Amino acid sequence: MGAFGTVTNVGYLTIRTRDLSASIKEAEETLGLRLVENSGTKAFLAAADTHHEVVYLQDETDSIDHFAVSVDNLEELAAIRAKVDERQYPIVSAGPIEDYVEHGFAFVGPEGFTWQPYVALPWRDTSLTGGYGPQRYGHINYRVLDTVAQVKFLVEVFGLRVSDMVGDGELYFLRCSPEHHGIAVGRSHLVGLHHHAWATQSIADLGRLGDRLARQGRRLVHGPLRHGAGNNIAAYFQEPSGGIVEVYCDMELIFDRDRPMRTWDIEDLYWVNQWDGLMNAAILDFNTPVFEREIARV
Repeated sequence: MGAFGTVTNVGYLTIRTRDLSASIKEAEETLGLRLVENSGTKAFLAAADTHHEVVYLQDETDSIDHFAVSVDNLEELAAIRAKVDERQYPIVSAGPIEDYVEHGFAFVGPEGFTWQPYVALPWRDTSLTGGYGPQRYGHINYRVLDTVAQVKFLVEVFGLRVSDMVGDGELYFLRCSPEHHGIAVGRSHLVGLHHHAWATQSIADLGRLGDRLARQGRRLVHGPLRHGAGNNIAAYFQEPSGGIVEVYCDMELIFDRDRPMRTWDIEDLYWVNQWDGLMNAAILDFNTPVFEREIARV
């Protein structure tokens, strides 16, 4: 059977930040990531036993540089490249655009987001290390003008499956593994990354996150709460580059590949908060814009 070009993990993300030192400090001391390497202009951090799950890059802007999604082998990577070429998305690089990635390529997809499909790096769960940080990078939530076109792209090019839809296409949750979502896409006039999310073992870790923020004179911006869509317990805080970080546990697992899409009434806030039906509307104002890169066809 030939390769279909199917993504199996969200991989990592690279964020440009105007204050690299502050971003590293936040990732280490508040979120609990492990600093793997810091060149002075670029830092690689991870929760799992892999080289990186988030990269911070010193820049004049706070922006999302690229999302990286992983595949299992070179055949799957080639199949994705063929679909990208067929749709004539601009190629940024015929090879990887991030260090420590051996096989991959980068292109600009709908609404200016740069994507790097790549063959997965070695990875191990670190849940037994005794640290206070998360176990692994879990998902992204980003906003676009046209959610329908963005979902079509994610399904057709990366082979993702839609788990849930909120309202009339206001928000979609898509999966590339049994976990309910690896990517969420919402409709907004703000185009960019809303939050990146990290999986942890239990709700106790969310409490410890709140305690760490309180000792810094800060507060969570949302939660703890249990979402309806995804069923995960989550808490959110703001990072120095302006975006939001989610820490979560207890995400719904979907083992039926063909499970039909579930829909939620956007007016019934049970989809966002099962416990009290409330949502901090201010959380919708946070956004890390897309880095606009010059493109030379490859």
